[in-house]
Amino acid sequence: MTRPPVDRRTLLAGLAGGGMASLAGCPLLERGDDGATAEVTDERARDLAERFAPSMYFDRNEPWFPTDPRAYESEADGETVVDGFDALDGYVADWTGDVPPEPTVFYHVVEYADSPLAVVQFWFYSAFDQFTTNFHWHDWELLQVFVDTETGEPQLYVASSHSRSVPNNEFLDPDPDRPPRILSELGSHSSGLSVNDNAERFQRFPLDGDVADITNSVLDGVEDVAAIPLAYGLPRDEGLALPYVGPELDGESLSDHERLPSVDASDFVTEDLTVRSFDALSSPPANLPDRETGLRFEFQGRDADPDVAYDVVPTADLEHITDFTGPQLSFEFAIPEFAEDAIASHITTTGVPWQGDRYDDPASDISEARHRQALADRYDAIAAPSPVNQVVVGVTNAVTADEAPAGSGLATTDSSVETVALLESEPEAVPTFRGVAAVQDVPEGDHRLTINGAGVAPHSETVSVSGDDGPTVAGVDGEVPLVARENATKLEVDPDGADSDLTALAVEDDFAGRLYDAPLSGPDAVYLHRGGAFTTEVRDRADEVGAFRVNPDNEDRVRLDEPRTGKASLAEYVADVAAETRADVAAGVDEADIGDTDDDDDDRGGQAGGPENAVEGLTRALDAVVEAARRAADRAAAGDRGNADRSLEAVAMRLERVGSRLAAASDSLPPGLSRAADNRLAQARQRSEQARRADKL
Repeated sequence: MTRPPVDRRTLLAGLAGGGMASLAGCPLLERGDDGATAEVTDERARDLAERFAPSMYFDRNEPWFPTDPRAYESEADGETVVDGFDALDGYVADWTGDVPPEPTVFYHVVEYADSPLAVVQFWFYSAFDQFTTNFHWHDWELLQVFVDTETGEPQLYVASSHSRSVPNNEFLDPDPDRPPRILSELGSHSSGLSVNDNAERFQRFPLDGDVADITNSVLDGVEDVAAIPLAYGLPRDEGLALPYVGPELDGESLSDHERLPSVDASDFVTEDLTVRSFDALSSPPANLPDRETGLRFEFQGRDADPDVAYDVVPTADLEHITDFTGPQLSFEFAIPEFAEDAIASHITTTGVPWQGDRYDDPASDISEARHRQALADRYDAIAAPSPVNQVVVGVTNAVTADEAPAGSGLATTDSSVETVALLESEPEAVPTFRGVAAVQDVPEGDHRLTINGAGVAPHSETVSVSGDDGPTVAGVDGEVPLVARENATKLEVDPDGADSDLTALAVEDDFAGRLYDAPLSGPDAVYLHRGGAFTTEVRDRADEVGAFRVNPDNEDRVRLDEPRTGKASLAEYVADVAAETRADVAAGVDEADIGDTDDDDDDRGGQAGGPENAVEGLTRALDAVVEAARRAADRAAAGDRGNADRSLEAVAMRLERVGSRLAAASDSLPPGLSRAADNRLAQARQRSEQARRADKL
């Protein structure tokens, strides 16, 4: 299955027609002071559970289905626990026929005091979790159905998605005559909703007259994330590839462990979807299998002719279990300068549902502000939403631009492979959805955001979360372009050697524009595509600017040891860009047609006499810029402000001549070179003007 094309105009029309709201820059919100709940234990609980028991559709490669953990419980230090080795090995050993062992869904029903609002929770237990961001012993997933007990109508579905840091899949005011449907994500069991007419497919957008499977709001005002409803969804059902990772324990594959005699490699996610490490690939994996539906589970009391019939059992039958245990697992997961132990909570065991907040406070799991507000408007027991900080970014791929000369420019394209985002100060990795990473409930302050994926060089930057209205948008205007490892050059900047206190670092490509822009407080690095031509900009605490030309070609590493700000740095940059452009023009045309360009009097020649004279005039004009800019840099470095400024005025005049000469010569230049020269001219003008305004020499 290929990713369905959705143009922006059609998408926005569909969103409007489907009644989906925009966050309009507002953050996702969390619970206020909700009313108290009481457990429903009588036949009403069973009736509600049977009525709303979900239909569940699993990937054809799914190895671990919902089961009953009581078969694997044991005693430890006087308490009842479920050990990860016992559960995984026992589950594999128990699966001897076509039907998975003990297909079971657990339910827990609570109602709010003095309110007609009740919540039916469906808890799904699996013996293991394996995904692209994590793996761990045991897995508990949750579907919540908020129900009005007076009308009997469902108000809201909330389907859990990986962690509390990822927006859930939610649907407001579902059809009361259709039980909920769950599309379980392979390996991780994240619960995608399916309320559209195609039961086996997730549909994020309300297109073609059909409803979307979520009513989560879209984030408006962020160019590269706009019009994407903020919910995890089901990436492999949306045409996005998800490479899985393999679990290890004590340096060896978990499938080879002596305490798992019944388990082998075939009991984990299939090999053709699995990568052994993100950094072992030179480029993102291609041709990963698409999602295909395998087994369909239905409640055994429903006449639905399922592949597997499951029973519903109250969670009260499990509450004697005090823990789900297992040693911390590990995997090859490249996080720059970041220890694997910091994400231990995400690669060890799951929690115990009846010990968590959601168990008795269901509304605390609502991740969509508009949904919480809707319930608050209807029921006094639900508090209005309150602000929660959120970090949002869109992830793209940096590739060579078709219109740029070789090694001279990039473009950014949508990524076909989902990646991983991690705020290192809040160590829980989250997967992207449709190339968007959204991390919720982030404390105020500075955080290091790392984005990584199979076959790409990792990206890492500092983001500052202020707590003001609106999400914190990472990257440049909400976009982070990643580079395939085979094309990556590492640009390192060390502010320790600078002549001022540097506070910011930015990188621009001649064609793709600004690619990196982040605070700088110590040594930093960014991976660049070797096919680009870059301007590296630094700023200091006095808001003085410095600029440097970077052309990585085939180098694996480029280092700026003494980044400077002020007139000298900017003038030197203008000279470098003009000299580079002059050399490219000379290489792009027949040198014999250019003539003798040693004469730097750019007032002669260039307009009359045909294309040869036009190119000759351009090269002379560029030579004149180089001369004047170098002179300005030397005078600034010598402390001669007056003469440096006069030289910069000459630079500005000569850049204008370059513009007119370029227009005259553009038809004589190779395809792409004219545009590259024009882009560089814009940079040179900008840096020339910054140099003239700079107070620092």
